[in-house]
Amino acid sequence: DHLSLHAYCFERVAEFAERPCLIDGATDKTYNFAEVELISRKVAAGLAKLGLQKGQVVMLLLQNCIEFAFVFMGASILGAVVTTANPFYKPHEIAKQAKAAGARIIVTQAAYVDKLADLQSDDMIVIAIDGAPKEGCQHISILTEADETQCPSVEIHPDDVVALPYSSGTTGLPKGVMLTHKSLVSSVAQQVDGENPNLYFHSEDVILCVLPLFHIYSLNSVLLCALRAGAATLIMQKFNLTTLLELIQRYKVTVAPIVPPIVLEISKNPIVSQYDVSSVRIIMSGAAPLGKELEDALRERFPKAIFGQGYGMTEAGPVLAMNLAFAKEPFPVKSGSCGTVVRNALIKILDTETGESLPHNQAGEICIRGPEIMKGMAFSLN
Repeated sequence: DHLSLHAYCFERVAEFAERPCLIDGATDKTYNFAEVELISRKVAAGLAKLGLQKGQVVMLLLQNCIEFAFVFMGASILGAVVTTANPFYKPHEIAKQAKAAGARIIVTQAAYVDKLADLQSDDMIVIAIDGAPKEGCQHISILTEADETQCPSVEIHPDDVVALPYSSGTTGLPKGVMLTHKSLVSSVAQQVDGENPNLYFHSEDVILCVLPLFHIYSLNSVLLCALRAGAATLIMQKFNLTTLLELIQRYKVTVAPIVPPIVLEISKNPIVSQYDVSSVRIIMSGAAPLGKELEDALRERFPKAIFGQGYGMTEAGPVLAMNLAFAKEPFPVKSGSCGTVVRNALIKILDTETGESLPHNQAGEICIRGPEIMKGMAFSLN
């Protein structure tokens, strides 16, 4: 009796209806929760009108923007699948992923439409979120201004795929990682739900979204977790330290999910001391390990913030371990630790030679089991 991803993320939307949900850092345009839920339903109706059906794929080829959230949630409502791609990929890399995933619609920015020349066949629909539409390209309003009452009613099973991010995993070329409604609902719940959530977000929070939404870390632990918790997501199109500090000061950002290269930039640049960053209560770093020296340097810059790391991988939906310093009732955590395994999941460390489970403080292969794990890998959904 799992909820679908959109039903779960919007479950408490009435409670937060008038609260800010998505903020565009570049324009200050703000959408509240009621508006985001409504536009997501409009997008679902618009996708259906373009012929997209349950189980079919839409590709998001976007830098961070509010439309990313609208289309991702709209596709979920329709029972469709979203594959995300880095807009800085070369045309042949984009084409390869779009074909492998079986994408029927690509939503992108006008600046990247030319990269899709190889794909613009009769059956591929390209939609731009900005600018005057180029030839053979439609405008995002075809989705965001559709009639939400025309959205077909779709029965969604917990094991239906909702996201198809690409990961190179351990070997070879990138492969599609099939994340289901159950995978992502479980992963978000493991982080932000319960009496004492491991990652304590609440409706007064403003969460910085500077990490690319086409990566699962930002998509899950920023956007989806914020939607579920009733927190505001402040969207930055790309990283720029001055802009980031201005936004933290202006919007009183409380949670800053970042990665080690951003930590490095913050810790070595004296400009940080010119801004009021006292609102930040949590700084979480992921995607790569962070050394103690950088951790300590960051703490000096943000003396009021709790700092910690998490660990995950796309194939695990993505969070495997989370620092308990972020919990509603926090635990002290050693510097450099990426925390403990998330709730309702099991972890063991195996000896790679013998396959035996290892005791504490032994190096080996990490094995994880839980409802958040991917359904499997796919070169194509068929």
